[in-house]
Order: sequence, then C-alpha cells, then structure tokens
Amino acid sequence: MAQLEIKNVTRRFGDFVAVEDVSLNIEAGEFFTLLGPSGCGKTTLLRMIAGFDLPDAGQILLDGKDLSDTPPEKRPLHTVFQSYALFPHMTVAENITFPLKMSRCSPKETRTRLQEALDQMRLTGKADKYPHELSGGEKQRVALARGLINRPRLLLLDESLAALDAKLREEVQVELINLQRDVGITFIFVTHAQTEALALSHRIAVMNRGKVEQVDEPARLYGFPRNRFVADFIGHINMIPVQVLESAHGHLRVAVAGLGDITAPPTAEATAGEDGIFSIRPEQVRIGVHGELTELKNHFSGIVHSVLYQGDVSVYRVKLADDVILEALLPNSAPGQAKLFEVGDSVKVGWRHDAGMFLHG
Repeated sequence: MAQLEIKNVTRRFGDFVAVEDVSLNIEAGEFFTLLGPSGCGKTTLLRMIAGFDLPDAGQILLDGKDLSDTPPEKRPLHTVFQSYALFPHMTVAENITFPLKMSRCSPKETRTRLQEALDQMRLTGKADKYPHELSGGEKQRVALARGLINRPRLLLLDESLAALDAKLREEVQVELINLQRDVGITFIFVTHAQTEALALSHRIAVMNRGKVEQVDEPARLYGFPRNRFVADFIGHINMIPVQVLESAHGHLRVAVAGLGDITAPPTAEATAGEDGIFSIRPEQVRIGVHGELTELKNHFSGIVHSVLYQGDVSVYRVKLADDVILEALLPNSAPGQAKLFEVGDSVKVGWRHDAGMFLHG
C-alpha cells in the first residue's frame, strides 16, 4: 500500500474544474513532484492534501486512513510556502520551534530538536537572528527546519524555491536532495519549472487542465513523453508534422511534406496513413558542413537561420526545405570558441535512425 493514495479526486470552483478525477499513489520516502503550467491544478491538489481545501469527489488517504474529516492542524504533515511565511517578530530559533510550542513539547526536548535542526540546516550561529537579517537561502532553510522539526509524515513544498535567484536556487536544490535523503521523509513538491522537477524528483506527475498527463521517473518523462503536451512541456524539443508511410517491427518510416522521409523508432500504435508529430530533442540533432553526416539514416541540407549563444552551448536554428525549422544544440567546448557556424551558412543536419519518436496528433 502506498503511503499517500489520491483516488479519483475532483475539485470544482463554480463551473471551473480545477482538478478532474486525479488518481496518484505516492510511496514513503519519495521526492514526488507535481509539475505543470499555471492553472493546471497542482497547487489546488496540494492544498487538498494539506487540508486547506476539500475535494468535491474522491478520497485522499494517508497510510490507508481517509483524511476528509481531519483538519489541517491535525494532519501529520507540514507545508512550506513560496513566501516561507516566517514570523518577522520571532527569531530563527522561535520560528523553528513554533510547532513544538503549539504541541506543548517539553523545554528539554525542544532544545534538543532545535539544535539538531540548526546543525542539519547549517544555521548554527543564526538562532538569535530575525528573518530580515537573513539571506534568501537562509530563510528557505529556516522554513524547511520549521517544517521538519515536528517530524511530519509528509512535507509539502509549494513553489518554495521560486523566490530565489538562479544561482542560489541551484544551491538549494542540491541541499534539498541531500536533506530529503537524510531525513527520509516524503516530499511532495509543486513547481512549474521543468529543470527543477527533473533535478529533484524520484517521480513526476505532469498536470494539464486539472488532469494528470503522465507519471514517471524524470529520465523516462524526458526521453519517452506519452503525448504532445508532455513532450513540449518538458525541456526543448523539435516537433515536425508527419504522416506515417510504414510501420514495421524494427522501424517507423514517416514523410515530411516538402522534405522527404524520416526513419524513426517503431511505435506499436502507429498505422500507415496516420498523421502525427515527429519529435526529437535538439541535443540529438547533429550539425555539420556539406559532405558530413552522410552515414546517418536521416540527414538534410539547410541554412543556419539563427544562433542562440548560451555560454556552455549554442542552439542553432536551421531552415530546411519547405520552411521546416530544426534546432540543434552543440557544446561550446573549444576554448574561446563562441560558435561553430554563422547565420546564413549552408549546413547539414542529421540524427540516428533510433533517435526521436512519433507522437499521435
């Protein structure tokens, strides 16, 4: 039995369906992420787990017990909000131990747990500081310490890294991974940031318009998206309209209008004559000068349409026949080399026969 079971949960606000018939099982000790665009229902679902909102239909069970009659303050979980919700008039120590005060924990036990929390969160020496004297990362750690000090069964994190700048965000991500592994508590994390979800999670539920599109490990979500929405939402991807010419056991052959044929990995559900999308990640596309890449099953000529320099990599947008645009991502590995090709250069692009995938619709 999963630690948290979400069974056919629906939540409506008037005529608007925020969460529609969602079912999820979350295992003990998982770092589980609800990922999706704004308005997809992920925060509403988190609020129902926390007890701040109730489902119109369905059940939420923790260790097999229905939580519907359990008020938020009685649920063995804690929520860390994007704003951190620290008390400005309280010190770090008072903020962290506030849940223990509410549960009438003994002074001795409170002191012991506080010291453990300060050590674990690298906040030693900050106990007497006030929130306005802390950096963003320190506030984040105080909020996490307060959330964990009561040793909850679940820790819910609602966009709790969104207020941090990019560099600090990466540092806190590493801290979160280590912390979750050390404490062994189940984390349920809500975010709209794909890279953050991929970096942190054991499993991810991708949500769209109140429904779960796919639940999977990060590598499988990225490499094997179930549909067009997931493929497009997770990372960057090329999407080319195609028609299936041949669906065989070992390969799939599709046609691109004005460009030619593409050989792709087989898909059991694809049938000859069906329209769909061929999708391939930019890092799977190679780019070279004419005469190169001919060993690849799929190779086409084009012109460099634009170049986006990103420091460690450059993204080349190549215009092929019939105005098909394809992105290729190349590392800038040579010292001092900003880019390999210039806008207007004639190039070849290509990729392996087993790269990319066919998506319906």
